[in-house]
Amino acid sequence: MKTLLLNCSLIIILLVSCSSPMNSTEIIGTPIKIENLEVAQNDFPDAMEWESAVKACEKLGSGWRLPTKDELDLMYSRRRYIGGFGNTSYFSSSEDGSSDIWLQDFKFGFQYSSGKYNYCFFRAVRSF
Repeated sequence: MKTLLLNCSLIIILLVSCSSPMNSTEIIGTPIKIENLEVAQNDFPDAMEWESAVKACEKLGSGWRLPTKDELDLMYSRRRYIGGFGNTSYFSSSEDGSSDIWLQDFKFGFQYSSGKYNYCFFRAVRSF
């Protein structure tokens, strides 16, 4: 009986922890304004390949998009003010040829080019 209860408890915990991804309101949260840019309060919950990330930002509506390479560098320089960034790389919207994209490393601060089909984290922005 104890084993059955333990198994049921584990299943419930797994179901709750695997709940649906954040919705648009949770991702945008309270946008943080820096210069002429609004930055969503939160990252998207899952890493995606670049084209899916572009579409996910567009689905937020009202001009939300991936940041440019320069905007992403600005976000890195103000990361403590904005908050919530992981020590990982983030997609920009700036392409480097037909199959590569510029990314910003949020642990060490450098930018580099990588394939569009790699999975990466991202945060939406919009201009105002």
